[in-house]
Amino acid sequence: MKTAEIIVVGAGVVGSAIAFGLAGKGHEVLVIDGESADFRASRANFGLIWTQSKGDGFPAYQDITHGSAANWADFAGRIREISRLPLTVEQKGGLVYCLGQGEWDATRARNNRLAGQQAGRQADTEMLDRAELDRLLPEVRLGEEVVGASFGLADGHANPLELLSCLHLAIARLGSSIRFQAPVLDLRPTGRGFEVETPKETFGCGRIVLAAGLSNTGLAAALGMNVPLEPQRGQILVTERLRPLLPLPASGLRQTGEGTVMIGATQEDVGFDTGTTARAASRLASRATRIAPALKEATIVRQWSGLRILSPDRAPVYVQSAQYPGAFAASCHSGVTLAAFHAGAFADAISEGDLAKDFSAFAPERFDVQKCA
Repeated sequence: MKTAEIIVVGAGVVGSAIAFGLAGKGHEVLVIDGESADFRASRANFGLIWTQSKGDGFPAYQDITHGSAANWADFAGRIREISRLPLTVEQKGGLVYCLGQGEWDATRARNNRLAGQQAGRQADTEMLDRAELDRLLPEVRLGEEVVGASFGLADGHANPLELLSCLHLAIARLGSSIRFQAPVLDLRPTGRGFEVETPKETFGCGRIVLAAGLSNTGLAAALGMNVPLEPQRGQILVTERLRPLLPLPASGLRQTGEGTVMIGATQEDVGFDTGTTARAASRLASRATRIAPALKEATIVRQWSGLRILSPDRAPVYVQSAQYPGAFAASCHSGVTLAAFHAGAFADAISEGDLAKDFSAFAPERFDVQKCA
C-alpha cells in the first residue's frame, strides 16, 4: 500500500492550491482525483479574481477574499517559477455594469453596505457614472442602457486552465504526486491515520484534506464532518476570437488573452442537471449585447455548463474533524479568487494541524445557529 504524509482528495483548483501550498512547506503530498465525468466546478469557472460583492454580512469571508486577491501576484509568480509554465494574470480592476437606474442604485447600496462591514480597511470599489466609464474605456462602445458601473480596484482575471496546469506541474516539481482517474470508493480512519480505497490502489496517510467539490458532503460524513452543499448550474457562452474589445473583465463578461469573449453565467437551481438550454443562451447573449453592442456580430462557438458548489449561505466551509483531528475539508465556489489563500494561510493551518483559531467563522456549526435564529 502506497503511503503519503498528507492526502488531498480532489485535483481541481481548490485541492491543487492546497496541495501546492503544503508541498511548498516540505510535506509529502499525494493528490487523488476522480473520473473525468465527475461533476467539476471548473467547468463553470469564469476565471475571475474577484472581491466585489463577496461576503455581504460575512466579514471573515471578505477578509480572506481581499487577502487572497492582494497575494495573487506573488502566488502566480511562485507558480510560474516552479512550474516553468506561462500563467496569464491581470489585476487592473474589474467592472459590474449597470443597465438602468435600478441596477445602479442596487449596486451602489451593496457597495456601501460592504464598505461599512470592512472595519479598518479602505473601500476598494467606486461607482463610475456613464461619463466616467466612457473616460475609463475610451475605445469601447457601450450600449445606451449602460448608466455606469461599479469598479473594483483589486479585481482581475486569470486563465483557469493555465492555473490548473501550473499547479499540477508545480506539485510534481516539489516532490509530491497526483493520481488521476482514481475515484474514492471507500474512506476510513485507521489507528495510524486514514486509508483511501480507489479501484486500482489503496493509499494510506497520516492526514487527509477533502477538496472534492460536491462529493465533499458524503466523504466528510464518513470522517465525522458535516459539509452541507448544494449544486447550482452555471451556463456560459464563448464567442469566436475577436479583436481587442473589452480591456477590463466584468462580472459575466470578459475577453480572454486568446481573444474569445466569455459570457455568463446563469444561476440555476436544477439539481445535478448539467444540460444547456436555448433560453439561457438567449438571456446571456441579450444582456451581453446590451452592454457591448459590437458582440451582436460575434459568432457563438461554444456553450457549456457546470455545477457551482454552494453552502447554505454561499460562503466557504472549512472544517476539521473533532472525532478524527487529522481530517480536514475545504469547500467553496470561488476557487480562483481564493487560490492564493488556499496555498497560503489555509495550507499553513493544515500544516500546523489546527483550524480552530483562525477558521471558526467558516465551521459548519454556523448553519445550526442560523436554523435556531
